Amino acid sequence: MLDINPPLAVRRLRSSLLSLSKHRTMAIGTGLFQPRLLAAALFALGAGAAAAQTPANDFPTEARADYVFACMAANGQTPDALKKCACSIDVVASILPYDKYVEAETVLSLRQGVGRQATMFRAANFEEMVADLRRAQAEGEIRCFY
Repeated sequence: MLDINPPLAVRRLRSSLLSLSKHRTMAIGTGLFQPRLLAAALFALGAGAAAAQTPANDFPTEARADYVFACMAANGQTPDALKKCACSIDVVASILPYDKYVEAETVLSLRQGVGRQATMFRAANFEEMVADLRRAQAEGEIRCFY
């Protein structure tokens, strides 16, 4: 059997719930208090707090690092450029969902080629997704570099 030592707060909560469960209901104010309801409410509060701590965007670390490296290559390899570039990707990530970012970056990458396939990605139907990325990058530049 595993020896698990939960934190003190968890042990106290557990013992409180166990002692309350011995009494089916307990009067609080004018209403009735149900221990199972309390347990469900505490669980929901914990789940809500965990959800609130998740980041607002879903950019993976690798994509952020790639952006920062490219940004620093263009703006200098200094600590100041690192801060500004990191700020810039945070702004881009707050504006553009990661899927849209990947699509636009892919189109821009494929446009750099030559020939018929590269020409396909210069078509008007790809302009809007690239424009969204450019707007997000411009917002990042305004907020972080000036």
